[in-house]
Amino acid sequence: MFRKNTPVAHKGDNVLRTGLIGCGHFGRFHALKSAALTSEALIGVFDPDREKAVAVASEVGTRAFDSADDLMAEVEAVIIAAPAELHFSLAAGALRAGKHVLVEKPVAATLAEADELITLARTADRILQVGHLLRYSAEYEAITQRITRPLYIEATRIAPFKPRGTDVSVILDLMIHDLDLILAIVESPIEQVDAVGAAVSSEHEDIANARVRFTNGCVATITASRISLKTERKMRLFSEEGYLSADFGKRELTMIGRERGMALPGSGGFRRESASWKEHDSLAAEHVAFAASCLHGAPVLVDGLAGRRALEAALAVGAGISESHRRMMLSGLISREAVEER
Repeated sequence: MFRKNTPVAHKGDNVLRTGLIGCGHFGRFHALKSAALTSEALIGVFDPDREKAVAVASEVGTRAFDSADDLMAEVEAVIIAAPAELHFSLAAGALRAGKHVLVEKPVAATLAEADELITLARTADRILQVGHLLRYSAEYEAITQRITRPLYIEATRIAPFKPRGTDVSVILDLMIHDLDLILAIVESPIEQVDAVGAAVSSEHEDIANARVRFTNGCVATITASRISLKTERKMRLFSEEGYLSADFGKRELTMIGRERGMALPGSGGFRRESASWKEHDSLAAEHVAFAASCLHGAPVLVDGLAGRRALEAALAVGAGISESHRRMMLSGLISREAVEER
């Protein structure tokens, strides 16, 4: 079992007074974690849909506020789980009001908006944390314990269609998880992005594939789909340290290298390691880390700059898809109307 090394809050420590904006599917989970942790006190929630707000507030034993401003007046920190197009305006308003912010991914819609949030947080001396949940996961720790110099990465994240999340493309909905994870593992600037994708069941891309080349030579191929028949989350990494295959759904990994596991006879010194991890509450770990940063100055694992890097990569994939469509149009493979619709 792997446990993320996040700060642990104890009874008797200071408690962070939090408020939640956005009581949809994932907002409800944020409310449950915030209300349960000893390091946070969930003062209240707000959602434009009053019925949703009341339902979540009743479930966790807190108050449904009539407006976001009323809620922010009563708290030290704001958790933003509203639709993606509202992330910037809500986070900016909270930071200007002197509140710490935990905002779901993507941090904003544009790089200029992300830069403004980073500046606002720095000027106000407030915490800006972005909800890239995989950074608090057991699988992230399992991979980074074993692979530090990847040469090639292959990531797949596919799922059946659900109306929730279709306000943005599959790139910002699903692929951005793996983009952030890969950026954290590779730790090198992106040099080039080639991508293809298509809108199938919504107004935005529902399937996408990107090939990302980093300046240090590493290459990553990332596939995301939200119109598949099954859910699959896998990653393979090749490096000088060996080969690692991780199945996030099964919580299993296999590593072939020279340092870990059982010796493979006749392989010239290679070893095989098979490992697994138990259920790990990444969202609770994310909240504990947020409270520790706000209350005690602990380093922010996924700060505004990290959120900006993931957004920049996602936007580069989107631009790559647009360029791919233009090339296909020039080749006569798709119509001009299809490109102009984008």
